[in-house]
Order: sequence, then C-alpha cells, then structure tokens
Amino acid sequence: MTGIAKIILFAGALCLMQNTAFAQGGIGLPNQARNVPIEIDADNGIEWQQEAQAYIARGNAKAKQGDVVVHADQLTAYYEKLKDGSTQIWRLDADGNVRIVSPRQTAYGTKGVYDVAKGVFVLTGNPRLITDTENISASRSLEFWEKKSIAVARGDAVAIKDDKRLRADVLTAHFKKTKAGKNEVTRVDAYDNVLVSSPKEIVRGKRGVYNTKTGIVVLRGDVKITRGADQLNGDAAEIDLNTGVSRLLSGGSGRVRGVFGPKNLRPKSELQNKSVN
Repeated sequence: MTGIAKIILFAGALCLMQNTAFAQGGIGLPNQARNVPIEIDADNGIEWQQEAQAYIARGNAKAKQGDVVVHADQLTAYYEKLKDGSTQIWRLDADGNVRIVSPRQTAYGTKGVYDVAKGVFVLTGNPRLITDTENISASRSLEFWEKKSIAVARGDAVAIKDDKRLRADVLTAHFKKTKAGKNEVTRVDAYDNVLVSSPKEIVRGKRGVYNTKTGIVVLRGDVKITRGADQLNGDAAEIDLNTGVSRLLSGGSGRVRGVFGPKNLRPKSELQNKSVN
C-alpha cells in the first residue's frame, strides 16, 4: 500500500501543461524537481478551448516529468482567470485507459479526477494499484487526500501481499514522510466486513488496524478466527502477518469461546474393517 500516493501524480503533470505551453510558474510534480522539464504529447495534439476554459490533449496522451509518466486517451486541464490576468488550473481529468507509472508502482483506472483546491484525487473504473509488494484494488474508487496524507479504497477494497489478504468495505492508508522526503504508509484502517485471510486461516471482524512496521493486524468487534473445522470467537484478535501467529484477545465480555471440530476421523467402513481384523 505504500505507493497509493503516486496515483495523484498525473495532476501535477497536467498543471504543467499551463506552465509549459500557456503560462509561467514553478509548478512541478510531487517528488520531482521543479527544474526538470515536462514532456506532454498526444497523437491528436493539444487543443485550447477558450470558451470552455480548458486545455485538452487527445489520443494516446502522455505527460512525463522525471521518472513519472501519466497515460490516458485524453488529458484535460480546466482553468479559471485571475484578477491579475493570469490563469489557474482548478480541475484536472484523465479519461480512458488511465495509467500512472513510476519506478515502484503503477495505478490503473478508466477515469481520474483531481480537485486542485481540495487536493483530492479520485480514480474510478475498477481502479487498482500495483507496487513492489502489494496489489490493491477496489470496486468503487481509489482516493488520495493530499492535505490529510491519507489514501482511501472504497467498495470491496482488497490489499494483497504475498499469500495474505486484507479486505474491507473501506481501507484507509495513513502516510508519513520519510527522511528522504518520500511518502510511506505507516497504518491502514479497515472498516466494515473486515477479513484477513492466509492459507491456514480466515479472521473476520467489524474493524481493524494494520501496523505496517510490525506487520500486526488488530481486529475488533465480533471477531471470528476459522482454521479448518475449528473456530474461535471473541471481542478482539491480533494477527501477525510475518509469523502467521494469531491470538484471540478478551475484550468487553472478558471471555473467549472456541468450537473445535473433529480431527483425524476415519471413514466408518475403515473402522469396521479394522475391528474385524
């Protein structure tokens, strides 16, 4: 989940459409040097619609700065005129086969909308994000709230790492800048219909918190741990994704409950044959 923040990078690239072709200023992509040139091209050129106050790049449109490249069938920047006569981008759209590529992650969707003033980017159309270690997807949207430093996956949100899966109706990733100035996910909150699964067990709960540093997920609210025919019920559970060890914790009720299914049972016919012999 570390690279969710990168899905907003196309916004800066489109802002530079006005910097490169139509205006002056020091606009740059996040995590990219402002003195690095922007390259914007499209098979069908870039159109300036003065009445609609929009710049449109059509046909296999691409915006590139440094090591970040934004691809879409069409890139559109909507601007407004300021009192001093200059222009300012207020909304940026990417439509059709949207793909945002950087060295460690690639985001996919069919449409992206960036509200410049609010600093909110929304990627829709079965959006997904692929990083070096995780594969994140959602049925409704992937959002990045730049000012709050959070990313939100809505609708059957799933984060997959190796053979482990974290699923919920909503997943919220919290970012923190490293000393190198890069965004890093420190915590993921899971809300409603939360499920943590591995090859050996399935853990369900109402809400959860995943600490990316320790690899520990804490689930709360009607927690159920299922391992084959066995099931443990309680108010909370702690799952270590690194070691595969799960612990059921006592919560408000102060008690936990386990239901253990029969193990190593042989077929009745086999037991009868053994008694005859």
